[in-house]
Formats: sequence, structure tokens, C-alpha cells
Amino acid sequence: MVYTSMDLASHLKPAHLNLLMKIAESGQLQRAAQMVGMSQPAASRILAEIEERVGGPLFERHPKGMVATALCEICIRHAKIILEEYHALDEDARRIMSGQAGRARVGAVTGPAVGLLMPAIRAIKASAPDIEMTIEVGPSTELVRGLVEGRFDFVIARIPPEYDARDFRLQPARSEIVSLLVHPEHPLASKTRIDLAELTAFEWVVQEIGSPIRQAVEAAFHEKKVETPTRVTNSSSLLVVLSLLESKEMIAPQSEEVAKMLAHGPLGTKLVALDLADPIMVSPCFIIRNRFRQLPQSAMQVLDSVYGNL
Repeated sequence: MVYTSMDLASHLKPAHLNLLMKIAESGQLQRAAQMVGMSQPAASRILAEIEERVGGPLFERHPKGMVATALCEICIRHAKIILEEYHALDEDARRIMSGQAGRARVGAVTGPAVGLLMPAIRAIKASAPDIEMTIEVGPSTELVRGLVEGRFDFVIARIPPEYDARDFRLQPARSEIVSLLVHPEHPLASKTRIDLAELTAFEWVVQEIGSPIRQAVEAAFHEKKVETPTRVTNSSSLLVVLSLLESKEMIAPQSEEVAKMLAHGPLGTKLVALDLADPIMVSPCFIIRNRFRQLPQSAMQVLDSVYGNL
């Protein structure tokens, strides 16, 4: 009886294919059985079953050994491909289960994205380059909404007031310090211990109303009983900030991590962070996870790397 390809595929196992290859390689049924870890009677029975299913002999028996037939050569050619795919499947599954492959989808507000998330991802890329990363930077409201909707595995952000913190797993991240960036030729660039009252007459490019950095800057002015700057451009775009900082009169508040990155940026000359008499602090961020979802192993590996940088 000759079986169809579907019948044959459903009955042949990797061990059967491996046996065929070892018989062809050694020319001896007994030796092939030893190589695949089975008894000779079992190997003989499996070979007979395969020959029945393919509809013809796979080996010619000679005094010096077994020689593969043309039919066997075809079977072996396909067996090599199939076994390679099995091995690849096993390796890929092992890498995913160990966190060395798979996907990680992370969001962060700008400061922690630069100072906390990027170092963690560089470390992960060195140890597990096959993890596919998706990274988004945005305001906390959008990030936490994305986490709730399942678009992120975890985010580094602040809990917006419309969300219940009890729905999340929270880990405090670093506190943020605000740096005031200026052009190197700004009138205050080389001055030390600057009071906020000295800054009100200059132009500012500031994040939109309600953003954490803007709130921190305004709170610092209010605490010192100093009028907030009136010559303001509203923008959270780093491209806009860099463009406007070409002016020698502009001041741009940024998180300390971003300021350090931009201090060696594309202006051709280094930006300068003003030396303030009193630091301006931003409300802290959290590493936020959905309490009701389990992280994939790949995302957990990224999270562990972030924890290692705290």
C-alpha cells in the first residue's frame, strides 16, 4: 500500500527521520540504532514501517553494508530540512522562554527615557540582541492609557489623576531635576548660583501648560514669590527647543538627563545648563505595570535591566 504525503507526514517522527540519516551515514542498521539510542529490533521495525509507507525499499542490502536507494535519497534530502526546522523551533522556543527573544513594548516620559530606559535597553541589546523593542516617548496620560489598553508591557511615567493607582504595580523611579538650558553665549551662561528673579526678563521655550516640568518651574517661581516669565513659547518638541536655543537670549527647561544629552547636541557648540542657587525638582515617576497582566519573559528581562539602573 502506498500512503499519501499527508499520511506519511502524519506518521513520521523526527526520530524516524534521524534513523534514516544515520543508516545512510553508517551503512549499518545496528550502528545507526546505537547512534539514535534505540534497540536494533526497534530500528528494524521502524525501517520496515517507513518502507511500507513510502511504497518501496529505502536501502539495498549488501555484504559490506546498506546503500541508500534513489527513493531514500529523496527522503533524506527532505529529512534534513525537516530536522533543521525542528532544531530551529526548539532553539527559538528556548530563547523566548528564557527571555532572549520575543518582544518588549515600553513607554516612558522624556527624562527617564533618556536616563533610565536607554541604558537598560543598551545592556539588553548586548546580552539578548534578538528581543524586538518598541519604545515610545510621550506624556504620562498617553502612556498609562496605552498600558491599560495593552499597547505597553510597562511604562515609566506618573499616574494621571483619572486613574486608580491600585490597578497598577508601582515601583518608584528616580526623582527628576530640572536643568535650564541656554546657548553658551547667553548672558548668564557663566554666572554661578543664579536666583530665579534674574531669569524673568529672558525669553523661554517651555513645555505645555500642565506638564510636570512646567509645573515644577512655575512652583519654584511661586515659592520664591517671583513673577513667572511672560515671554514664553509653548512647545514640548526637542526640535523646536534646539532651534530656538540658537538665540542667545533663550532659556529652555529640560530634565537633567535630557540636558546632559543635549549639552553635546547638534548645535555645533555645546549647550550650557545654568547654575541655579536652588535646584528645581519634578514630582517623581514610577515604573508602572498592569496589575492584572503577566509580563512576557522578554519584557521581564528589560524590566529587570531597568531595575538594575535605579
